[in-house]
Amino acid sequence: MKLIDHIEVGSVEEPQFSVIWLHGFGADGHDFEAILPELKIPLGLNIRFIFPHAPFRSPVPDSDEKIRAWYSISSNSESTGKEIGESSKEIRLLIEAEEEKGIRPENIILAGFSQGGVIAIHTGLRYEKRIGGILALSTYLNDFDNTQAEMSDENLAIPVMLAHGRYDPVIPIVRGATSRENLIRLGLDVRWFDYQMAHEVCREEIIDITAFFVEVFQ
Repeated sequence: MKLIDHIEVGSVEEPQFSVIWLHGFGADGHDFEAILPELKIPLGLNIRFIFPHAPFRSPVPDSDEKIRAWYSISSNSESTGKEIGESSKEIRLLIEAEEEKGIRPENIILAGFSQGGVIAIHTGLRYEKRIGGILALSTYLNDFDNTQAEMSDENLAIPVMLAHGRYDPVIPIVRGATSRENLIRLGLDVRWFDYQMAHEVCREEIIDITAFFVEVFQ
């Protein structure tokens, strides 16, 4: 099967765990590759990190510009939902590829920032096998009603880390907080963190991300 373009960074030892980490709007897979040294993953926790590149799309409908985006910014919810579904299928293929390499689904975390977080949540809640967890940074749950209808029972109560900047001008923190309440309603085991920052990642957050990986994988 043909996989979406991506970067793989493995541990020295044979990986036992995988993190599939999706970048935000207009970035690419290299965006979070640079964060790895700052995570300070404990020795013995052998993780393969996979950083997919979103396809090139028009950032808004009918634009001639092309940037990497998991979906276009549109007021048409049907069009947005279609593109979210298309991107989710690509991430499902990455999960399946990890399974073929011997990584059990429960040893896989889906992670994403902003748009990437939308896709991580969408995909993780619908995957038919139980995954390890979801890391969702500065993002939101898209379309609660359809998520509730399509969610896989296998992923009830999986751990979810939601992290948001208190001064986020792109995705206001109230949208993240509403997503937190809706994910709890869906039966997820949600951990909420907020920080003195905007639409970005801070040092304190990186420490909490490492703790989440350790909690899920050990």
